[in-house]
Amino acid sequence: MTSAPAHSLGDAVRDILHTRYGAEEAEVLLADYRSRSLEPVLHPGTGGHAVPSSPAGTAFAQQRAVVDGDFHHLPISVRGDQLGVLRLRWSGTPPGDLAELAELADRIGQALIVAEVVTDRFRRARRTERLTLAAEMQWDLLPGRGLDQAEFSLAGQLEPAYAVRGDNFDWSSDEEHLTIAVTNGMGESVDAALLTSLAIHALRNARRAGVELADQAALADQAIWAQHGGKQHVSTLLLQIELATGRLAVIDAGSPQIWRLRGDEVLDMRLEPQLPLGMFDSTHYLEQRFELVPGDRLVIISDGVYEARSGERSYGDEQLPLLLAGTRELSAAETVRALLADLGRFGGEADPEDDAVAVCLDWRGRP
Repeated sequence: MTSAPAHSLGDAVRDILHTRYGAEEAEVLLADYRSRSLEPVLHPGTGGHAVPSSPAGTAFAQQRAVVDGDFHHLPISVRGDQLGVLRLRWSGTPPGDLAELAELADRIGQALIVAEVVTDRFRRARRTERLTLAAEMQWDLLPGRGLDQAEFSLAGQLEPAYAVRGDNFDWSSDEEHLTIAVTNGMGESVDAALLTSLAIHALRNARRAGVELADQAALADQAIWAQHGGKQHVSTLLLQIELATGRLAVIDAGSPQIWRLRGDEVLDMRLEPQLPLGMFDSTHYLEQRFELVPGDRLVIISDGVYEARSGERSYGDEQLPLLLAGTRELSAAETVRALLADLGRFGGEADPEDDAVAVCLDWRGRP
């Protein structure tokens, strides 16, 4: 599998499953950009499988093997980033132990991530419509759509997925910290995407230099100011969690909000507002500090979520707290999908007028 050309990875997987495991049919299904359908790689155009209202969609949403008649569906994921589903059928008796096939599905996921660096085949397969240029830029910035470690589970999503402009998220985890940034670049179309790209790369550059969170914000602020002289700015929420203790440092530099769920409590964490990145020269940023306890959930949303309106109704005031409470038992990834699907129903199923980003963190603490 690793020796096959990147664009032939799917075909190599099918051959292995046929010759080594006796599968009569094999298909790799990849989640589309909205995570609402699973699209076939080996037989493109043959129709997708809805998430979660299909056996393959259930396997994807719940991250477990699902058997439907002769078909077996195994989730494909890498470190919590849910990529798709492996769909198999045997003409005779299927293998009794699926553990080896489940491990193979994970290896397929790792190979797909590597292959996407050098081929467009799998990105094309995941598209149910054409991406705008701004959306292409934004999706290429993402670190993934999920991350699992012993201490936490993390998931995020952008909407409108195929036409997103200035909203984005980024994260990174090492042996000591998890760092998350949710950004909202001002402007429209490619201008907004370019501004957000500058902000995220500036934040990454500062983070990789090993500086403190407040200095990361300050250096990114300077980079944006140097480029635009205060004419454009980026609303940003920065978080850093000390993995050993659950200590949380936050900088609220603009419009994204953070909500905390602890037990039955749903709390809008009203933070001390600071200036967006790039608004003024040499802004000094201060961290606010909190403590997370195992079982806490943090949900970070952009203004495209909490400011969404339907007539006189406000999603943030009416629907959002109820949705967050009602999805408490779902996984982080399912919660993000449920939130943005509910937002779509609230707005009449049309793409939102403003970008919407949602990130969900479930904190378990270090074992």
